[in-house]
Amino acid sequence: MNPPEIHAPSSRRMSLRILALAAGALFAAGVLAGLFHSPAELAATLRWAGVGLFLPFALRRRSLLVWTFFAMLAGAELGVDAPQAAAQTHFLGDIFLRLIRMIVAPLIFGGIVTGIAGHNQLGGVGRVAVKALIFFEVVTTLGLLFGAVAINLSQAGAGIVLPTAIQVAVPAAHQAGWQEILLNVFPENIAQAVAQNQILQVAVFALLFGTALATLPEAKRAPLVAVLQSLTETMFRMTRFIMVMAPVAAGAALAYTVGSMGLATLLPLAKLAVTCYATLIAFVLLVLAPILVAFRIPLRRFATAIAEPAALGFATTSSEAALPLVMERMEEFGVPRWIVSFVVPTGYSFNLTGSSIYLSMAALFAAQAAGLHLSIGQQVYLLATLMLTSKGIAGVPRATLVTLLAVAGSFHIPASAVLMLLGVDTLMDMGRTAMNVIGNGMAAAVVARWEGELEPAA
Repeated sequence: MNPPEIHAPSSRRMSLRILALAAGALFAAGVLAGLFHSPAELAATLRWAGVGLFLPFALRRRSLLVWTFFAMLAGAELGVDAPQAAAQTHFLGDIFLRLIRMIVAPLIFGGIVTGIAGHNQLGGVGRVAVKALIFFEVVTTLGLLFGAVAINLSQAGAGIVLPTAIQVAVPAAHQAGWQEILLNVFPENIAQAVAQNQILQVAVFALLFGTALATLPEAKRAPLVAVLQSLTETMFRMTRFIMVMAPVAAGAALAYTVGSMGLATLLPLAKLAVTCYATLIAFVLLVLAPILVAFRIPLRRFATAIAEPAALGFATTSSEAALPLVMERMEEFGVPRWIVSFVVPTGYSFNLTGSSIYLSMAALFAAQAAGLHLSIGQQVYLLATLMLTSKGIAGVPRATLVTLLAVAGSFHIPASAVLMLLGVDTLMDMGRTAMNVIGNGMAAAVVARWEGELEPAA
């Protein structure tokens, strides 16, 4: 056998990797050139050269992650160089989100019902629910603590001068009690729940429907189960079709964000953004990774499975956009469909890991910016309040801002300090959304292992 033929594929892969590294270096050089006030033409040329060099690498890799990353680079560059054109691309992301919302409800409904009624899992539903809620509560509480420790160490809000007034349209702050939160779990009208995209209410209806269907005789149950199994398979196939548009939507979303806000507006709050991302990375390494090891879940294989959904959530700042892909990847990872269909949607209301980290960090940042010195006891009380109020914010536009405004009044934190976060909120929203996606995928894998149901990769 001819030796060059043996090594040709590996050498080709090495060449592509070198090309990707060179592209990254050129793009980074262009960003640095822009920050250090080099000629704008030189900085733009370096960045576009990096984007162009990355294109051959992307063309040879049939990977949603690679194409999403490429689209994000191109979108960010378009937002910097042509902000007016970038502002017109927002409709592409809106189309993608509409397509995702279209398939979420039937996907969850079919997955839960067929898992319970079609696979005789009626007895396991209660155990899975309890274990999932325990996991959600532990991880989100640790997230709140991590965020509080990080912002106390960095003191990112200290020394900031509050603006005299910030004019922005913000939803009315409403702090829901535990009775209202519990009431909103149960659907009043399933059609209304689907129309309003109340994911948890759809999951509860599917749980009750599947339980009722499982108690019917086999002859009456089988025809409907077969139809719902076909529905679920069709929804997963449709997910693959829609995900072809994911890189375009990711690039358009980032182009719109950069083009409409501009990178310069983020510089005064850069310390908070750096603190946020450093805390997210530390949380992955010090909390999530040890939990995966403790439950004997392969780290490398899990990282590969969750990478594409996390990248999609990062680019679109929408956990909902990544939900169908998370469910598909976790099923491929070996989590039974009925567990995926129950745990992941429930996590979108109770397992907002990234949002928990951000909430405690943002609340204490606002207090620091306002010149308030909260004692340890006051901070513990603040974290406990955030832990309760954050459980009722799913599906609310600017949900974290609503929660922060609701809590800030109780601790005499001025609203102007909270509204300052709008300047950097979108940038940090990318990281916390990716963390939410990772946490929900991880919850499904952990609960499946806890139940002894985690299978080898499909």
